[in-house]
Amino acid sequence: MLWSLLKILVFVAIIGLLAVGAGFLMETSGGVQITVAGTEYTLSPLQSVIALGVLVVLVWLFFKLLSLLIATLKFLNGDETALSRYFDRNREQKGYQALADGLMALASGEGRAAMAKANRAEKLLNKPELTNLLVAQAAEMTGDTKKASDTYKKLVTNNATRFVGVRGIMKQKLAEGDDDTARKLAEKALALKPRHEETQDVLLNLQTKAQDWAGARSTLTAKLKAGYLPRDVFKRRDAVLALSEAKDLLDEDATIEQQERAIEANRLSPDLVPAAAMAARAHIKKGKARAATKILKKAWEVQPHPELAHAFAEIEPDETPRQRIKRFTALTRLHPENMETRLILAELNIVAEDFPEARRALGDVVENKGDARAFTLMAAIERGEGASDAVVQGWLARALNAPRGPQWVCDNCHDIQAEWAPVCPNCGSFDTLSWQTPQTPEIASATGVHMLPLIVGALEDKTEAEETEEVDDAIEVEADPVEETVEGAIEDSTEPAVEKQT
Repeated sequence: MLWSLLKILVFVAIIGLLAVGAGFLMETSGGVQITVAGTEYTLSPLQSVIALGVLVVLVWLFFKLLSLLIATLKFLNGDETALSRYFDRNREQKGYQALADGLMALASGEGRAAMAKANRAEKLLNKPELTNLLVAQAAEMTGDTKKASDTYKKLVTNNATRFVGVRGIMKQKLAEGDDDTARKLAEKALALKPRHEETQDVLLNLQTKAQDWAGARSTLTAKLKAGYLPRDVFKRRDAVLALSEAKDLLDEDATIEQQERAIEANRLSPDLVPAAAMAARAHIKKGKARAATKILKKAWEVQPHPELAHAFAEIEPDETPRQRIKRFTALTRLHPENMETRLILAELNIVAEDFPEARRALGDVVENKGDARAFTLMAAIERGEGASDAVVQGWLARALNAPRGPQWVCDNCHDIQAEWAPVCPNCGSFDTLSWQTPQTPEIASATGVHMLPLIVGALEDKTEAEETEEVDDAIEVEADPVEETVEGAIEDSTEPAVEKQT
């Protein structure tokens, strides 16, 4: 309403100014004298202005007629579309202006205005390769997904716009959560434009979600060839994919091909802990203990890890605890001050019942970097050295409330996972799990602090006879009370890194 009133006021003001100007010219003396073919014409100021306006119109008409004459000559000369282009030129200008206005409205987030301009451009231009994309995106912005889908399908029928149409439908399927259809569309889009970076990323993400590891490796190779991926990153991610292909290696029916893939994954990225452990187990299955040892030593040199110690123990499963301590020297001498090395040494000596040496191996770990695993090992050491149950339970209570130490943490969403996986189960990101201490340490029990007095103080009220009877019963049930402590207490905190020997 206000806009209409404003337009009316502007129109009245313009008419008024013209009337004032005409009156001023009529009252002004003088004029313009024009001589044509010996005849002199005298024009008043008002007549001069009118004559000037008529002259401008005549010049415009002259150029229009000249353009029409040129178009006619071209038509007569064999250009069949010359006249149609002449008459459609004004229509095209309006259409291109509507197209430009629609693009500006789309960029500004004005969905309805963009849709109106898109429809106008579509009618004026009759060039679907230009207007259909604007129509589809404007329809998406206004929430009309059906019209957007129909328009994208029109784009697919045109060779020049087929990629745009397939990509548009792919994005719609992704928004709907139809990953299977989106993956097939991404494969078609990538076949049309093999070097399109965004499509490569979308397809790689969908393939890893669907566990299509062979397809993901092919897409990863395409990214490398296109120059969108550094070679070192490619080798790491290719190793992760190769490892994922061999994930069933430990099954009884694991094939030779799966074992070779595990070995290939380790060759591509020797510092990838799961790949090293799996490759070592593949060599163990083949009876190649020396090759497995070499792989594990190389990975341990990069990063000591409990999984590597597990695999190293499997090389000689029937050895005695003393023999195992001696053989593990190949690993423990590489990073003697590393926390994982010291914990492994402590566990080995506990199993060998050398408790003073286990205590020396832990050193200041309990005081400076104590976690659930270290406190549990201290409980086992105290039990082995004959400490009272109250002391043992005190260490176990501290383990209950302590952080669990390094774990597999997603670099993207910081979610903690019990096992390594190529794709984060929480956020779906690829190759983001790394072995690290969580930023917010995970506590074994939220009520651990309140339970400390109950756990430690409960034994203080027991009589001497009850304590003796409980110890005798425990000895009758299990031959090795140290292993009972390690096995039972670590179960809720962290898995020990070395197989226990009976």
